[in-house]
Amino acid sequence: INISVFPPSNACIGRYILNMQITSCGHTYQRCLGDFYVLFNPWCADDPVYMDNQAHREEYVLNEHGILYEGVHKHITSRPWHFGQFEDGILDICLKILDMGASYHHGSDRNHCWRNDPVHVSMVVNHMISSHTTNSIMKIPENNDYLKGTKPFSWNGSVPVLQQWYNGRCRPVRYGYCGSLASVMCTVMRCLGIPSRVVTNFCFPCSIENPLGINEIFDCTGKNLCGKDKLWRYHCWNESWMARRDINQCCGDWQCLDPTPLETGRGSACSGPTWVRSIREGELDLDYDGHHMFSRVNSNYVGWLSQNNTKKTKFFCDAWPCGQHLITKSVGSEQFEDITGAYKYELGSVKNKEAYYRAYRRIHPGYCNASNCHIERELSSLKNPFLSDSGINMRLKMANCPMYGEDVQLHWLLENLHSENKNLKFNLCAQIITYSGCPMDQFWKDTVNVTLGPREVKKIPLCISYSQYGPYLCDHNIMKVVAVSDPECGEVLMVSRDIVINRPPVIVKLLSQPRLKVPCTAEISFCNPLQEDMKNCIMTLEGCGLFKEPMTIDLGTLASNQQARTIVEFTPYRLGSHRLLANFGCHKF
Repeated sequence: INISVFPPSNACIGRYILNMQITSCGHTYQRCLGDFYVLFNPWCADDPVYMDNQAHREEYVLNEHGILYEGVHKHITSRPWHFGQFEDGILDICLKILDMGASYHHGSDRNHCWRNDPVHVSMVVNHMISSHTTNSIMKIPENNDYLKGTKPFSWNGSVPVLQQWYNGRCRPVRYGYCGSLASVMCTVMRCLGIPSRVVTNFCFPCSIENPLGINEIFDCTGKNLCGKDKLWRYHCWNESWMARRDINQCCGDWQCLDPTPLETGRGSACSGPTWVRSIREGELDLDYDGHHMFSRVNSNYVGWLSQNNTKKTKFFCDAWPCGQHLITKSVGSEQFEDITGAYKYELGSVKNKEAYYRAYRRIHPGYCNASNCHIERELSSLKNPFLSDSGINMRLKMANCPMYGEDVQLHWLLENLHSENKNLKFNLCAQIITYSGCPMDQFWKDTVNVTLGPREVKKIPLCISYSQYGPYLCDHNIMKVVAVSDPECGEVLMVSRDIVINRPPVIVKLLSQPRLKVPCTAEISFCNPLQEDMKNCIMTLEGCGLFKEPMTIDLGTLASNQQARTIVEFTPYRLGSHRLLANFGCHKF
């Protein structure tokens, strides 16, 4: 007997048991034929997650390989990620996540009625990633202290995270960061049949007091002081495709879901789902957490000089606007796609201003009847004056693309816009900055006197040696270089540059052609580029369809310029496009 099951498009997702009832000669008995799973179906036009583009379905549902974008807006780095939504046992883990989070919105899960709605399913998954009090999937380390867990940046994929959570009695995995949280959520959503992707926003503001303003405070040496506001160098979240019946959408569109708990003034919480188009239009009353998501791509940056903890002065500086670069992996390509236009209109355009005024009135009720001119005057009074208003233009330009072990070379460009001489004194410094905007050690300081003739342009070379920054970099590969003019010289000028230090590459070379269930070998090589030993060196290998679980190789200590070569053997256990990932770690990073 062949039995076909056609579940309706509004069926609840989950695991079902199929029983057959047989009546014969007055006797009735049941036989269990087995179980089956019902998921959301983006190939079905009646399903709320329907996506009509086949290439997009292959990328956002079927693709197990992704790319995370990190770094800073002027130096974007990338690293591969294994989503692994089709690995053995992952579907059962994803359904367990729904079971554990079922009470989040509904108190009781007796009838499972919410499981046919991708909006409620996405909210439960979003909450379970890191916001659940006891059973969240991952924890974020407090104060960057992760000695009692795994380094947040050492994960290569979602599968080990989900397996560790499930096998550890649903206790949170220690530790993750915004990129791994968004990627694990993407795995769960794709596994359940909801098209999803990871988005990176550069210059991401996290402000508690003023939703549309972010303040950074510096001392007279240029040191970034730790205040309430944080300017994250980048932040990752998840987008999922669905038709929102709760806001009367008749067809699917991207919805923003941020699983990272962020401080909102009423405690920390995840955000979403928020219709991406409502963020662009400034329609904040339409959706969940609309004002939070709008502020994260539209806040104004203000830099301050703090003098003796009593007086604060605004810098003359050219600030990079928040949320001006949002990217995700392109469909069918290893390159990134710029999706900033989906979140906001072109900066300075009429539509951009109209959306901002509309959102401003909703975020600040006291301005609900204010004119556009009134709001514009208020905004102008909060911003930093431009450097050109002081008669000086400045910028810091990279002269090289430094890797661990190499010196950082910069050119400091200054231009006098006036017809008289300018004599200025600058304090320069360099400081380690975490990706989440927390200032760390200040490791370099200098003082430079600059004389500029009328209309003169001057280029000053700057060099920060590895011996100066190396002992402080650790896992945080971002530093901030700042030049601040002496307040006694008059107007306070400031120019800054975030610099990413690239990690040395791990080279993977296949020695034989991979074939299903046939042993294959690969050579993994890494060279220590430092003028010192690397201790506690570990290589972690992972690959969907290649390794059942990550392989860890202890390399011990690598001397300066020593190259480590390792031959590994693995047996591909399922068909498909596979990728071998190798991650290197040591006491330095």
